[in-house]
Amino acid sequence: MGEVYRAHDANLRRDVAIKILSGLVAAAPDRVARLEREARALAALNHPHIATIHGVEVGVPDSRDGRGSQYALVLELVEGDTLEDVIRRGPVPLREALAIARAIADALEAAHEKGIVHRDLKPANVKITPAGVVKVLDFGLAKGADDEPKASHLPTIGATRAGVVLGTAAYMSPEQARGKPVDKRTDIWAFGCVLYEMVTGEVAFSGETLSDVIVAVLEREPEWAKLPASTPLAVTQLLRRCFEKDQRRRLRDIGDARLAIEDVLANRDNEPATAIRPLPRWTVPAAVASGVAIGAIAMQVLGSRSIPSAKPRQVRFTIQLPSDSYINPTQNRQEAISPDGTLIAYVGRRNGQRTMYVRRVDELEGKPIDNLGEATGPFFSPDGQWLGFFRAGGGGVMKVALSGGAPVLIARPNGAQGAAWGEDGTVVFINGSLFRVPAAGGEIIETAKPDTAHGERWFRAPQFLPGGKTVLLTVSTDESATYDDARIVALNLETGAKKTLIEGGMSARYSASGHIVYARNGSLLAVPFDAGALRVTGPPFEVLRGVFMSINSGFAEFDIAQDGTLIYSPGEVEGGERVPVWVDRQGNAEPLPLPPRSYLHPRLSRDERQLAIEIEGATHDLYSYDFARSTLTRLTLDGMSHWPLWTPAGDRITFRSFRTNAFTMWSMPADRSGTEERLTTSAVSESAGSWSPDGKALAFTQSNPDTGSDVYVLPTEGGRAPIPIANSRFTEGSPKFSPDGKWIAYSSTESGRPEIYTQSWPPGGPRMQVSTEGGTDPLWSRNSSELFYRNGDKMMVTKVTPGERLVLAKTTLLWTGHYAAGMSSSCGVPGPTSANYDVTGDGQRFLMIRDKDQDLVGRQLNVLVNWVPQPAR
Repeated sequence: MGEVYRAHDANLRRDVAIKILSGLVAAAPDRVARLEREARALAALNHPHIATIHGVEVGVPDSRDGRGSQYALVLELVEGDTLEDVIRRGPVPLREALAIARAIADALEAAHEKGIVHRDLKPANVKITPAGVVKVLDFGLAKGADDEPKASHLPTIGATRAGVVLGTAAYMSPEQARGKPVDKRTDIWAFGCVLYEMVTGEVAFSGETLSDVIVAVLEREPEWAKLPASTPLAVTQLLRRCFEKDQRRRLRDIGDARLAIEDVLANRDNEPATAIRPLPRWTVPAAVASGVAIGAIAMQVLGSRSIPSAKPRQVRFTIQLPSDSYINPTQNRQEAISPDGTLIAYVGRRNGQRTMYVRRVDELEGKPIDNLGEATGPFFSPDGQWLGFFRAGGGGVMKVALSGGAPVLIARPNGAQGAAWGEDGTVVFINGSLFRVPAAGGEIIETAKPDTAHGERWFRAPQFLPGGKTVLLTVSTDESATYDDARIVALNLETGAKKTLIEGGMSARYSASGHIVYARNGSLLAVPFDAGALRVTGPPFEVLRGVFMSINSGFAEFDIAQDGTLIYSPGEVEGGERVPVWVDRQGNAEPLPLPPRSYLHPRLSRDERQLAIEIEGATHDLYSYDFARSTLTRLTLDGMSHWPLWTPAGDRITFRSFRTNAFTMWSMPADRSGTEERLTTSAVSESAGSWSPDGKALAFTQSNPDTGSDVYVLPTEGGRAPIPIANSRFTEGSPKFSPDGKWIAYSSTESGRPEIYTQSWPPGGPRMQVSTEGGTDPLWSRNSSELFYRNGDKMMVTKVTPGERLVLAKTTLLWTGHYAAGMSSSCGVPGPTSANYDVTGDGQRFLMIRDKDQDLVGRQLNVLVNWVPQPAR
């Protein structure tokens, strides 16, 4: 066909794929016609499961000889594995295969409705993005309704592997193999081939030569015995209809295949629910039920709750988040279900901001609540009339009536990591310690704090047990490498006594079925539990796999209603497998010789011989790394320390710690030769950002209840009263002194998105905006001649002429690279308030954090009615 390149569209500032016919290939009329067919087909289609076309270019220069080639397609750049790559690793679990097949069928249905037949569907032409989206590619053989009838193109054979001929021939329909005219039923045959290969791991029609493959297609049946024993009858029947060699007997419409798959995924037939396995860890968030199907199933479910049944059925369906929304792994669960199972609340990212959605199970879509601000951590009142939540930026614990009205303040802590609403109107929340407060507002009472003397570090995920006197908690310890190693305890609110129930798990929820359901290593596990005696009465068993969770933050994205309805976001485990890497000004990367861990906020000493860095997880501590000796030394032992910063003299390290139930600023000798010193006595959270070059002023961020994150400077002499630099209602952070001490660069959202600004120091002089298209994490070069900042994956640089008035040149792109940005899952989401990289004094090398999990987000919610496994019938 030609060659495909990754390219960057400088006009629209996006990466694309370019398919080029170059050299002799471009002179072949059939190849040009094929490219033109693909362009016409893609231009006619606009579908989430079909890779789109951006344009057609003529006279594109060949990268090898510079001469113009005739044609090139500019296409959507689709990252990820092909389905062929996935199958090569082994058969795809049945339920996962059906979800992928449903997305492929949806794409083909859209093409067929436009009169377009793909004619070359195969696993190599299907991709699965890192976010789990299925994309059908390569419509180069597509036949449109207006094409002249002609003998079908006989595709080439792919490479031979283990004596079996693979490639397009194995997916040809009988009529295609005979060279007869084809229609949409050819795609249905190929669809059956793809589905069969996914669930068996083997092609449906194989042979050692091209002739053998064609004979198999024309005369033989697939080996039906190779289908997994758990394959529902409806799936087997669907495959048989797809593999009818007589076109007149074959399934006539791919939409019928989609509907059949949706019925099976929703378990709408009478087969046991165990015939469909739960989604695996790398689940594809393609919709497993259309909007109409979801509503129909939900109505069936709601109606059936009033009908007594000796054998309640398990029913599954999916809620797809809006296309511009997703769930982040953070310190709080991002979804909740009302106690009666009729309402679901979830947090998504919309237009770069957190947005709370509420949806009735019997409705087709969620509705955003627009007056909540940056909301997170939803939790329902026992009667389901109120929704509790946290407002980001120090806004407090809030509630809003679901009948309408403005949000109401319950309490205003410095932050929170989980909350629950009891039957007696008490709300408990975690902010280091466990606090309780009346839901109507009132006195905040510290009820229990981690027993640091016996190794306890952090509380997470509270939930009331029946009776309202005891709360389930996740408790990490100084021995917990991750929250997979945390404890699940029962805490008596009256006595403060704690009883360990489960060793090794997190984010526990009590189920009215008499179980505790908790998360560990990507799975939900359950144990029988006597709530009256506070006693586990049986061994754990697996409920399902593939739940989106973070072993760094200690939250799994699931919840359970009293009626047995379980909701969860499918996905992988965010585990913080990160590595610091050097990146030069050309974007070339070289990793440090350190094992993967949850590294954050690297800071180079002034002589660049040492690195201070945070390692997060169930505990947070600071370490120093000696470049010459390649040794990593632990600096703090409290498990609560973050964001290291060298003093200008290089003899001390400034950091923040949560040991006082708020982030407070501290300083310690870099060689641990002395005690730690607290720098301020503020009751609100503060985080050090940058020292002035003379060491007489510290720029820092402060979380204020009314204005959120603000920038201040703390003088180290005189009255030591903080001086405000930027304390508006917008979010400001990441302040950095220039090396000459006359300017402070910082990031602010005042324009509607984070941008970089500079402010003179002392304040009162000029203030200028540096970036214009987004910016976070500013850093200066040692001689003040350059100011670096990040814009997503782009490292930007602005030439600076320092002086009494700062002169800024035009900002340019230095390099592009996908590295961890800003705060991590357990410290928040990326934004303007922190920097997650450093730069050498000469501005030639950047120390970045590469994180294999940084793109993990949740894009759908799965609903499982009657989650408890039923006895065999």
